[in-house]
Amino acid sequence: MRIALTDDLAACRLIRRRVFIEEQNVSEADELDDLDGVALHLLARDQTGPLGTARLLIGGETGKIGRVAVLQQARGRGLGQALMREAIAVLRARPGVKKAKLGAQLHALGFYEALGFVAFGPEYDDAGIAHRDMELTL
Repeated sequence: MRIALTDDLAACRLIRRRVFIEEQNVSEADELDDLDGVALHLLARDQTGPLGTARLLIGGETGKIGRVAVLQQARGRGLGQALMREAIAVLRARPGVKKAKLGAQLHALGFYEALGFVAFGPEYDDAGIAHRDMELTL
């Protein structure tokens, strides 16, 4: 398994389409935005091809981790955790970035808490799915 920064936006978008649009019924309008062009993208792949992705947006002292998606056939093997650890490492290596932030689907709060993230603020709806904001001091 290899996880690295990538310019292969087509592979990242395909994974996101399968997970968010096809599995979770997120609308295409909610999934596709104009931020991909200014983001850093992580892609996880093995010999079979791309399996997972995450998107990083950096603004000032904060790096926002989003669009974390792992294909169904690759789940349950620690790939989501590995993607998150790599995202955190990339943000830590960026000068001036002091915290990581994300919007977590409620069912995934425990997953992110195990990585050190702390929930804050109220629950909110994002693309028809309940979320809470979380952050990690780097």
